[in-house]
Amino acid sequence: MASRFLDSPVPRYLQLADLFRQRIARGTWPLGHRLPSLEELAAQFDVARVTVRQAIELLAREELVSRQQGRGTFVTGNPGRGRFISVVGSLAELARGYEDTQPKIINIEENVASPPLADGEGTPAPRYAFMRRLHARDGQAYCVINIYLDERIFKLAPAAFRKKTVIPLLTAMKGVTIAKARQVLTIGTADLEVAKLLDLPIGAPVAEVRRIFTDAQGTVVYLAEVTYRGDAVLVDMDLKP
Repeated sequence: MASRFLDSPVPRYLQLADLFRQRIARGTWPLGHRLPSLEELAAQFDVARVTVRQAIELLAREELVSRQQGRGTFVTGNPGRGRFISVVGSLAELARGYEDTQPKIINIEENVASPPLADGEGTPAPRYAFMRRLHARDGQAYCVINIYLDERIFKLAPAAFRKKTVIPLLTAMKGVTIAKARQVLTIGTADLEVAKLLDLPIGAPVAEVRRIFTDAQGTVVYLAEVTYRGDAVLVDMDLKP
C-alpha cells in the first residue's frame, strides 16, 4: 500500500480518507462499526499514525465517523452517493439514463475535422460539431464528456443540442438512423483537470467509456469519450450458465 501512496502527488491522508470512505460506502464498515485503532490502521496501511489521524478527522468533519471518549471511533454516516450509472445493454436504456441530467457546456466548436477514430471504428463524416460537457445530477457532477456529432445532424436542431443531453435527442430524431452502437469501458485515474471538474482527488479511480454510433453506411455520426466518477458506476451483468 505504501508504494501506491508514493506514486501519487495526492497527500497520503486524502488517499487514506478516500479508502476509508469507500469501506463505509460498500458496507465493509457499516453504521455503528468501531474502526480499528490508529496504531492498527497505521500498521495496516504502512503510514504514520498522524496520517491516519488526519484522515479520520476529515471523515469526522464529513459526519461519517464520530469519536467517543474512551470507546473509540464509530461509523455514524454514509457518503450517500448512489451508483446510479449502470452499464446497460441497449441504446434505449442508455438514452433513458441521461434523461434527468443537467449538462453544462464547457466548450463547443462547430465545423471540426474528423474525431480521433481508430481503424475499424467507422468512416468519418465530412465535419463534426464538438462539445465538451459536464453532466450533473442533484447538483453533483458525475461525468465529463467529449462529444463529436455529425455536423449535418447537429444543424437539424442546434439550439436543442446545445442545451440538452445528446443521446435522447439523437435517438428520437426522425430521419436519423443509428444502425450500430458500441461502447467500451475501461478503468483509469483522474488527472488534474478531471479531478477538479468532478470534485475528486487526483489519481482517484474513474470509469472511462468510449462510445460510437454509426449509420447504415458505416459513417460515425456520434463519438463520445466519457469519464465517470468511479463511485457513480455500477456494472451488473447476467452471465450465461
